[in-house]
Amino acid sequence: MTITMYGITTCDTIKKARVWLESHDVPYRFHDYRAEGIEAGKLNGWVGKVGWEKLLNKGSTTFRELPEADKAGLDEKKAKKLMLAKPTMIKRPVLEVGDQVFVGFKPEVYDEAVGGK
Repeated sequence: MTITMYGITTCDTIKKARVWLESHDVPYRFHDYRAEGIEAGKLNGWVGKVGWEKLLNKGSTTFRELPEADKAGLDEKKAKKLMLAKPTMIKRPVLEVGDQVFVGFKPEVYDEAVGGK
């Protein structure tokens, strides 16, 4: 089973999630949004599975610094455009375990997702 974590290396939640995976001997690949960006097809897949509202981090510094016009009238199309342009607006981490997608970090969810290793 392929496991990929998406996020940015400086995020405290990413650091906690990575420590959890490593301490549970769970092999994974890390995809850094800042260095690698995010493909539209990947984002569309996530939106289809968990919804744009769960993915868009309205509390992020990047989102809060947007002009009010960019924040007004948010819908799926506009949210996806913003997240593609500035992937740091995507909640972190996004963990892909096979074809499943998990947003955020909760140890109990990770334990269930990776089979309790």
